[in-house]
Amino acid sequence: MASRLTPQRKHRPRSAVAQRSVLRGIRLFATDVDGVLTDAGMYYAESGEEWKKFNTRDGMGIKLLQRAGIITAIVTQERTKLVARRAEKLTIPELHQGVMDKLALVCEMAARYGLTLSQVAYIGDDINDLETLKAVGFSATPADGMPQVAAVVDYVCQKKGGEGAVREIIEMILDAQGRSSKFQVPSSGKRS
Repeated sequence: MASRLTPQRKHRPRSAVAQRSVLRGIRLFATDVDGVLTDAGMYYAESGEEWKKFNTRDGMGIKLLQRAGIITAIVTQERTKLVARRAEKLTIPELHQGVMDKLALVCEMAARYGLTLSQVAYIGDDINDLETLKAVGFSATPADGMPQVAAVVDYVCQKKGGEGAVREIIEMILDAQGRSSKFQVPSSGKRS
């Protein structure tokens, strides 16, 4: 497990023990959408309707975080009904679309909940996420995140965006907090 927690950030190196300590303190988990919760593709129907593919395992991970008492958030520059619908289905309390300054928004959210940035985990994949990734307590990018992003984050996922990268980070947080096997999401017959 130690190799998965090897720090990637040159300006803030951490041992595996220190990394787990940071993960234990996470109280707010924020994620970008395109390239993180999705595969970065934008699909359009002939009618002009936009489609996105979300990973149900990422959705279950978000529900597990919520059951563990961790605040969940979506922070994206895009503004679509699809993302609003996904956030509603997962009962994500913090949905922020059309955000041009992600760091300012994440700082405001943390302050509103009485948290420091060291208690925030953020996963992003592109240059518009860089400042936020550098500022939070734990930062990650999917395996296919941009090289500039991979160079500054604490962790580069083994999974790609839209293919379980978010769940991978969530499992790390829950494991560090000793909660991964304690939470069962009741079956409602609907997939997350």
